[in-house]
Parts: sequence; C-alpha cells; structure tokens
Amino acid sequence: MIPKAVKASLALVVALIAVFGLACQNPELSTQVAQAETKPTPDRMTPSIEIAAVGDIMMGSTSINESFLPPNDGRDMLKEVTPILSAADIAFGNLEGPMLEGGKTAKCADSSPAKKPNDANAAPTPTPTPLPGKTPPKKPAPCFAFRVPTRYGQHLKDAGFDVLNLANNHAGDFGEQGRASTRKVLDDLGIKYAGGERDRFSTAYLVVKGVSVAVVGFDHNPVSPNVNDLDEARRLVTAAKKKAQIVIVSFHGGAEGEGAQHVLRQTEMLGSEKRGNLPLFAHTVIDAGADLVLGHGPHVLRGMEFYKGHLIVYSMGNFATYGMFNLKGVQGISAIFDIKLTSTGDFGAAKIIPIRQEGRGGPVLDPSGGAIAKLRELSVADFGASAARITDEGIVSAP
Repeated sequence: MIPKAVKASLALVVALIAVFGLACQNPELSTQVAQAETKPTPDRMTPSIEIAAVGDIMMGSTSINESFLPPNDGRDMLKEVTPILSAADIAFGNLEGPMLEGGKTAKCADSSPAKKPNDANAAPTPTPTPLPGKTPPKKPAPCFAFRVPTRYGQHLKDAGFDVLNLANNHAGDFGEQGRASTRKVLDDLGIKYAGGERDRFSTAYLVVKGVSVAVVGFDHNPVSPNVNDLDEARRLVTAAKKKAQIVIVSFHGGAEGEGAQHVLRQTEMLGSEKRGNLPLFAHTVIDAGADLVLGHGPHVLRGMEFYKGHLIVYSMGNFATYGMFNLKGVQGISAIFDIKLTSTGDFGAAKIIPIRQEGRGGPVLDPSGGAIAKLRELSVADFGASAARITDEGIVSAP
C-alpha cells in the first residue's frame, strides 16, 4: 500500500505537469502562472506608513504674563484630536516657540508701542483683567516672543506626537538657551525633532514598522537649513535618502496672514525677510529624493499639488495656538492631514480631517468641513492641472 503522503506528492507532481503543458500551449496562461508565483502573500505585502501632519503649535506662552496660558494648564487643549494623532504611525507638527523656564529674549528689547512685530499673524496684546479691589494693571508692552512652559511637552507626548519641526522664526526667541532647553525636553520625552540647527539637528530619523524614515526641517533663519539655499537643500535630502527609505521634508516659509493664502512662484517676502520661492524649493527637494513635502508658516491653509507623483502641502495652517495668534476667519481654519506612503515612499492615500480653533485657541473637529472646501479652492486656483484632487469627504488623490 502506498502511504497517503506519497500519494499526495505524486498527485501534486501530475497536476504541475498538466499545468505546465497547458501553459506551453497557451502563452497567456503561462504569464498568469508566473504572476501568481510572484504575487506577495498578505504577510509579505509592502507596509503602509500613516502620517498625521499638522501645522503650527504654540500651546501657551509666559513671555508676557500668565494670562497667555490656557485653561487647566493646557491639559485639555489637544483632547479632541488625540485619538487621530495617536492612531497614526507618525504624528508630526511644527513647534512654534521654545520650551523654556526663565531666560531672556533680545526680541523684545525695544518695547516701544510704535515698534511693529515682524509677524503679520500676531494677535494684539490684551489688557490683563484686574483683580477685584485692585488697581487695573497696565497693558504690557508688545512682545511677540514665545516661551512655552517645559511641562507642556508632556501634553504633546500624551497627544501622540512622534516628531516635531524646530525650524521656524520663533524657535530662537530665547536664543540658544531656549533651543537647548527645547531639545532636552523633547529628548527626555522621546520625541524626535528636525530642523534645529543645520549642522547638528537638521534631520530626524525614525523606524516605523521596520521602515526607516527621515524628516528634514527647513526655515528662513540663519540657524536652520534655509529654504532659500537650494544647494544645501539638495545636499541634506540626498544624504537623508542614503540612510532612509522614506524622506519627508518640512519647511517653514512664505508670507503670513489672510492675504497670504496663495502660493507665489517667486521669492516671498515678509518685511526684509526672504521666505522662499516655495514651488521651486519643493520641486528641488523632490528631485533630490524627498517623498513628501509639508509646509507651514503662513498661519493659513494653502493649496496642495502633486509633483512627479509626490504630494506637496504648502501650508497646514494654525493647529493649536493659544492667546498670541490671530484666529479670525480663515486663520482659525485648519486640518489634520492623514497621509499614507508605501515603504518605498510612493503616495498611497490621503484624507483631510477638518478642524478649527475656537476662542483664544485650541483644535476641535469641524463638522462643517471648512478646510476641505478651502483647500480644494486654493489648490485648483494655484496649481491647475497639477492640483491635488479633493472630494467633498476630504479624500485626496493625484490628478
């Protein structure tokens, strides 16, 4: 008697010979057999990396007085969006301002009311509310330097942030002391950071689902990698691509405020500051190997385009900014950008989750979908054929 195992093996051999014979007679079947042999099984599929990206974060500042700190010391500010951020493989945002106790800022050395801040989105300095029976305090002199309490780093950790951009025009408000304190806070919490200084902290590296990811940060200041220096941008992105499978570029650039919603194909200015030719910059870094480009800085949403199959978000707007930002109209509309990339950096899918900031600031979900309509309008107006396609539900696809 032939054992069952031997019978099964013989049956398999006979079946394979039959299939091979048919395939030789039918080239189309031969191709299908080859494809079936090479098709990956579910556990061998290319992993998808999900990124939840947001714009400017400044959860409260002590640079003027304690009235610029949020209720409950900021513990509830990110509560509504935490489930979304925590669910992503990488939660990213722009940390606008140093995390520091004490210190001094040269930015407000001239406290003359006539001195205008070089920040078009800054909110007017409010007059403090007097205590009962006390003489009303004088309105503080304008100071548009930010100083976020170090304990607020835990709020960012609890919300799920994995990597933060430190390349922006407020990161150095309290000099190197503020930069060093910010890095220590984030190091202690295990949060990565990019764009801190061009020679030492320009690029953050993470490993997610076995996939290596680099985040490179750019700004227009003399400390961080600069959006105006395209040669430096190519060099940093090329170096990152040699070490990581996916490269994400973050930039802080462009003019500011309600009048700066459109992307210009020229160098943008704010006062005497050159804030980048952003389409040229974004295309340059993608040519150098970047897979996704995320912008912030104008404090409003800007359009989205695809270049060589890669998504560019030109501004993600204000995300969680309390007390010292103008949040009227379009400046209070924002979004969480939920983006999926393959392990090779190819665009997979994206969705816009609309939010808004209420009162003095803090993100809440926006059922009206204001950000979706605004992003679609700006994308079509500024980029035409290369504009991202955006459905009423916020689903983003390439043109």
